[in-house]
Amino acid sequence: MRLNQSWVKSALMYGLLGGIAIAMLLPLLWQVSTAFKAPTENLFQFPPQFLPQSPTLSNFKSVWQNNPFGRYFFNSTLIAVVTVVLNLLLCSLAAYPLARLNFKGREVIFSVIVSTILIPFQIVMIPLYILTVRLGLTNSYLGVIFPFIASAFGIFLMRQAFQSVPKELEEAARMDGCSELGIWWHIMLPSVRPALVTLAIFVFVGSWSEFLWPLLILDQLESYTLPLGVARLAGLNPDERLTSAGAVISIVPVIVLFLLAQRYIMPSEAGSGVKG
Repeated sequence: MRLNQSWVKSALMYGLLGGIAIAMLLPLLWQVSTAFKAPTENLFQFPPQFLPQSPTLSNFKSVWQNNPFGRYFFNSTLIAVVTVVLNLLLCSLAAYPLARLNFKGREVIFSVIVSTILIPFQIVMIPLYILTVRLGLTNSYLGVIFPFIASAFGIFLMRQAFQSVPKELEEAARMDGCSELGIWWHIMLPSVRPALVTLAIFVFVGSWSEFLWPLLILDQLESYTLPLGVARLAGLNPDERLTSAGAVISIVPVIVLFLLAQRYIMPSEAGSGVKG
């Protein structure tokens, strides 16, 4: 009897989770389906036709050829990659002393950094914009990257990861004459690779999909990122097929990155070389 009750609970739980997953994926799947539909198909027929009757790539070709999506793609890729590199470098450098070094006020500094997560970006957006304009960084890659070179979440994540590294590894490195910077580079970073990959994915997705800040900083077409390019395409062309094709082009790199990087997200084995 208990076995049957357990099976029913598991079935209900998985059914509920499956329903939530389908509800979340349905808009994305509908957008992908729309991107492949031919111009002769009615997008608003009832009942809705989910699968394209005659799938075509003409929408993607039209979007790519009639709009500078290649330039948008390059801009987004460069901005996202540089933002990821700077976050991994600066967040890990800031997190290392907060996790491994003892100094007065360490916990206060960490608490202040973490508390900034509660501040919405819209509150600091105007002073950031004024500062960026005065520095002459409008319509530049650096202007888009500038507010996101580091984050409180990244520092918090890396600090928690560094605290999980056994002290024996750190002490052995010091006995071998390794400096603090050398310990950070040769011991700490290899030991927290899963946290680095996780942070890289979060930062890449956030930078790739950022819309509001580039909209404020960029006003030249050749400087646009993919989200701005898709918004411009939607404003210029009322055809939902073309807009969906542009949106799918902007989504594919994020999905590919996650599929390639997910195998590196695993529990840290930092203590595997330490024997009790």
